[in-house]
Amino acid sequence: MPDVFDSVYGQPKVREFLRRTIATGRVSHAYLFTGLAGSNKTQAAYAFAQAVVCERHGCGQCDDCKRIQRRKHPDVRYLAPAGASGYLVEQVRDVVADAEVAPIRAKRKVYIIDRVDLLGVHAANAFLKTLEEPKPGVILILLGRTRDSVLPTIVSRCQVVPFRQIPAYEAVGILVQNTGVTRDKAASAIEACGGSITKATEFVRSPERMAYRRRVLEVLSGLHTADDLDILTTASELVVGAKAPLDAVRAQQERELEENADLLAVSALRRIEARNKSAITMHTFDYLRQLTSIIRSWLRDVLVVCEGMPGLVINADVMAGIEAAAARTSAERVSRALRSVDEADDAMTYNVSLETCIDVLLFDIREALYETHSPDKA
Repeated sequence: MPDVFDSVYGQPKVREFLRRTIATGRVSHAYLFTGLAGSNKTQAAYAFAQAVVCERHGCGQCDDCKRIQRRKHPDVRYLAPAGASGYLVEQVRDVVADAEVAPIRAKRKVYIIDRVDLLGVHAANAFLKTLEEPKPGVILILLGRTRDSVLPTIVSRCQVVPFRQIPAYEAVGILVQNTGVTRDKAASAIEACGGSITKATEFVRSPERMAYRRRVLEVLSGLHTADDLDILTTASELVVGAKAPLDAVRAQQERELEENADLLAVSALRRIEARNKSAITMHTFDYLRQLTSIIRSWLRDVLVVCEGMPGLVINADVMAGIEAAAARTSAERVSRALRSVDEADDAMTYNVSLETCIDVLLFDIREALYETHSPDKA
């Protein structure tokens, strides 16, 4: 019988563990989900939150379930590092204080805390007491890349749930099965979404995101003829396009605040507004990461063609542009361009202007691939 954990793709052992936990009622106060990006840890955390908050263990039909599915439930809070190098102590203290406050709607409160491998000693120390003995009804779900990358003082206070890395071919197969798209389209979406099946599912179902991907690939194919003004204009366009879905997110947030304004205290509304602001920041980085992932996948395709392996191309729908770029460059140059994408990702993490990051990235890719500061009009 279908249940809330069916959405945790590619993790059969995790699904079974979470189902058994709910069925037996042996829900712990703290979990550490470990696995690489794309292993569906975040989706599993929200599914588990839905199962423990919903009075029918994740029916999918009640108001609590629908709010959690939309990532809008006031008692299910997601946290990501706000600092350039990890969590700020103030972030952790905010969670500690919030955990002492009664739930707004439900009987339980769930905190999903991402990238706890970036939780430093000082921030962790502010968190340990709450992690060890939270108030009744508070559940903490921590997400980290590997067990060894998380501080031992954190690991020792959690029930560790390991997630396996989902092979790309398997992720593509799952996406094809769930959406009915072609394998080529599924493969390109998985690449654009950093290996996440959940995000790739949303991606292929959005005509706007698919059109955006095509525009990014078109820009990359034309870099050899783009002058400096072209690149500056295009970078601005790509940043605006990457953030376009945020308009819908903001509109939904505003509607939900209006609907609940009469039911919630001022302090609760302020907490929700703060969480909404954090959610916008998170979504912004998600969409910019999609942009750099699309760029990285195109460069990888150019690289495999340079190396004489065209059968490994992922973005097969733009094969002509990939082959044309490969004919003008070399594997060594493409490798240099790929390093520029990694540097752009790092720069965005350090809160450098997003448009500046993409400006610099496009200039660096043009120079790396074609070893020129000026366009090749030939």
